Amino acid sequence: MGSNLDKSGNHDAAITAFLEKVKQTPAPVLAGNRGRLIFALDATMSRQPTWDRACKLQAEMFSETKAIGGLDVQLVFFRGHNEFSAGKWVNDADALSRQMTGIQCRGGFTKIGRVLDHAAAEAGQARTLVFVGDACEEDVDALCASAGKLALLGMKAFLFHEGQNRRARWAFQEIARITGGAYCPFDASSPQQLRDLLRAVAAYAAGGKRALAALTSRTGRDVQLLIEQLR
Repeated sequence: MGSNLDKSGNHDAAITAFLEKVKQTPAPVLAGNRGRLIFALDATMSRQPTWDRACKLQAEMFSETKAIGGLDVQLVFFRGHNEFSAGKWVNDADALSRQMTGIQCRGGFTKIGRVLDHAAAEAGQARTLVFVGDACEEDVDALCASAGKLALLGMKAFLFHEGQNRRARWAFQEIARITGGAYCPFDASSPQQLRDLLRAVAAYAAGGKRALAALTSRTGRDVQLLIEQLR
């Protein structure tokens, strides 16, 4: 049986468009600093399967950037009634794994606005925000206003959308457009797809367009589908 990435022309086109958008975005690395990336996750109840996958895949982000100066990552998540957490900046997979391991998703409403506000507060430390989620239960106009603040601060938001929620798609696409980042849907049943997307943005955060070009020019099986889509 082939992968969902092979089967779905829509996902192929979306990933191609996503990677093209990332390649056209200026390098995010602050002068004299390592690459930095805010890794934000919706940890409400519906997200548990993807959270578990992210725990296994997040090491890929660090391994991809070792040769291009390294990467610092800050884990951010929301869950439950009013729980929002932003961890310490870490620079290795084991440290991030320790933060993520044992965290269980809990029912509650989305808090994407708080993610955007936190990213704005961290704009002096980072220029790249990754958000993975499947829903949006907040006022989209208010989220767009927060995205506008990120744009003024030079923060690019890259939003990975699991599922088919139309309101989430609309909100995520607008946030990406306003900040000059990118939006890409992904299939939760395809871990390789999420891995490739995380590796691509990590490479971008650590080394900009050149690093992403180096990733997509390799002949390894892990990125071969992405290379073919970019031709």
